[in-house]
Amino acid sequence: MNDGLVIELQSVEKWFQSGSERLQVLAGVNLEVESGTSVVITGESGCGKTTLLNIIGSLEFPSAGTARVAGFRLDSLGEAELTEYRQHVVGLVFQFHFLLKDFTALENVLLPAYMAGVDREPAESRARDLLREVGLGERLQHFPHQLSGGERQRVAVARSLVNDPAILLADEPTGNLDEYNSELVADTLFELVQGRHTTLVMVTHDRELGARGERLLRLERGGLAAV
Repeated sequence: MNDGLVIELQSVEKWFQSGSERLQVLAGVNLEVESGTSVVITGESGCGKTTLLNIIGSLEFPSAGTARVAGFRLDSLGEAELTEYRQHVVGLVFQFHFLLKDFTALENVLLPAYMAGVDREPAESRARDLLREVGLGERLQHFPHQLSGGERQRVAVARSLVNDPAILLADEPTGNLDEYNSELVADTLFELVQGRHTTLVMVTHDRELGARGERLLRLERGGLAAV
């Protein structure tokens, strides 16, 4: 990987095989992202935005081409390296919050740190600090059903950052929210990544949200182009 680049995709293709039929989703994607920058990717529904994000997050793997992220070549990682990558390199925020319903906000946020081997006390301290940063310092002991939709999504943002990842991947993070909460979550997300110099890659249909990134790209016909 070149100096300063944290993401480097070269001729990445992704297809899904069903019998003799092949569905081509990505067709030669090239992408270079410098550390600490924010990139927003737009495109029509079904164009492959989530698939591309999943490849960067190691939830899926390229059918062809190479994907290098933070010094890891994703198509050649063993299980131990994949675990390290998923726990320490990338954080994920989805359209749905995916909070554990029987865990408090604090427990939901500290869990990834605890699972990554951080002792309970420092993991809890880190989670408390993040929840205060997202404006939920008074909601630590609330369960998901006691939180609004915007509050649940802010908990999810805090959870994605608890292991201090180099890269935050966000898939339509405001897609399920009303206008007020969309703006609040977006403000929270951009302020946190900018304050930490975290690299952000986001996919969204929201034009206003897309305009807030340092780079705006569009995925169409399987490839990326600047907007």
